[in-house]
Formats: sequence, structure tokens, C-alpha cells
Amino acid sequence: MSLERTGKAHNEDTELFYVASGNSADPSVMFINGLGSQLINFLPGWVEKFCAAGFYVVRMDNRDVGMSSKTNGEPPTMEALIESWSGDRSVTEVEAQYDLSDMAMDCVAVMNELGLQQTHVWGMSMGGMIAQTLAINHPDRLASMTSVMSTTGEPGVGRSTSQSAAQLLTEGADREEVVSNAVAARKLHGGSLYDEGWARALEEAAYDRCYHPDGKIWQLLAIMASGSRAELLPKVTVPTMVVHGRLDPLVQLDGGISTAGLIPGAELVIHDEMGHDTPEPLWGRYLADFQRLVSTTQ
Repeated sequence: MSLERTGKAHNEDTELFYVASGNSADPSVMFINGLGSQLINFLPGWVEKFCAAGFYVVRMDNRDVGMSSKTNGEPPTMEALIESWSGDRSVTEVEAQYDLSDMAMDCVAVMNELGLQQTHVWGMSMGGMIAQTLAINHPDRLASMTSVMSTTGEPGVGRSTSQSAAQLLTEGADREEVVSNAVAARKLHGGSLYDEGWARALEEAAYDRCYHPDGKIWQLLAIMASGSRAELLPKVTVPTMVVHGRLDPLVQLDGGISTAGLIPGAELVIHDEMGHDTPEPLWGRYLADFQRLVSTTQ
């Protein structure tokens, strides 16, 4: 395994746990997780692959997951948020504690802690939304932006199927039930390369490291409170790639198509076997996609 540095950065009162791997003299890439996901979702083999290709790999726990800060207070029910998410995605009856702009500043705080003036960012799902927000709000801090299985925030774009959205509601009474429900969700979302053993190992590790179901609710509320980026994405000047799976039921393909269509010069890459996940058989292709984008910035 590459040399690792762990630590905590601070965005005002919010503490962000991070892991940086590889040679800090190499170009850096920050991987940003999706809804409810911890930094361990980017597995050691993934990290090694990118480090071996000459990148300094930065992973972080977004706020409300893993070893980063948790929001105080009682969140709304997931049922209420899913109902709104399936409609116009408005937030009317509950106040969001933060939004995607705050989560983008979390990423900047980690960059500052590591002394990174610029970095490539690669964000998936909600992480793609955070990456887009970084490109809008902090373009000088990005060398490139890759938005993966994500969308623009526009109502009616990148919507979930009803069955896929319903899976966000399932938790469980104990470890086995929580893990089994999460594995079932990965099967539904995962595309044609789904591997149950791989999925179960990921979900068991996530549960044992930090099980915090309220975090997913606060994060979804932050997404909804942030609204659409459609008017701002055409102003993005950061070199951009948009990656999406043709089989994605959670953020359907039109979310990626719309994102790429709004950002000037963005390259759209569609993987036919990909759902809403990053299966190991596609890792080499993700790296090749990323290297192609990086080559345009040099």
C-alpha cells in the first residue's frame, strides 16, 4: 500500500477526516463520495491503481458520515424527503443545516490542510454535485472536474425510478438486516457487473466503521436545499468530464447527458455495463478516462 497520511481539516466548526496516499509531489486527485458513503468506498485497490499511475490520492469523509463531524438535532424523516425528491425536490417544512456550497468548502478545507493549491476532483453521485459546485464557486482551486453518475439539480432530470428511490428508505433493526438491505440496494442499482460478495464486504466494512443513518438524511436535505445548477454550469471553465452508466436507475442517464450538455467543452463518457456504482471490472476504464482528461490540462 502507498504511504498514507491521515488527519483532520476544519471548515469553521466542521471537522473533516481525510486520508492522503502516495507521493505528494505527484498531481493530486480528490475523490468525493456519494450520499451516505464513507471514504473507504474508494477501496485500497482503487487507491493503489491511481497512485501507481502517478497521482497523489486524497479521500475524505463528507460531513455526517464516517469519522467527520455529525450534525446535531433531529432530522426530518427520510419518507418525507423521498416524497419531495420524487416531486419538485423543494424543501418547505424543514430547514437544511447546510448545503452543497458548504460541502464544497469542506473540500477546500482539506485541500488547504494538505497544502494543495489546485487538485483534480472526481466526484460520484452527490460527490459529483459537490464537484460541480467546486467548479462553480472555486474554479481556481481545480485542475479538472469529473462528475460521475450525477446530475444538475434540475427537477425532472436524473430522476430515480420509483423502485430505486424506495431503496433509500430501508435501514434495519440490527447489523445483519442493515447490511442485507444495503446489499439488496447495490444489486438493484449496480448494473450488469454487480458482484454480491464485493457488495457485502463493502457494506459490512461501512457498518463497522460508522453506522449513522441520520447522516444520509441530512445530506439529502442539503442536496435538495441547493436547488438547480443549470444556470451556473454553462459558466464553468474548468476542464470537465462527465461519466455515467447506461443502466443507472438511481440517477438516470439523462442526468449525465444534461450535465455534459450544459458545461462548455465537457466530454461525456457512457459505460454500457455501469449502473449506480463503480464495479472493479471498470476501474481500468475509469482511470483511462481520467488520464485522458488530465492530458488536456497539461
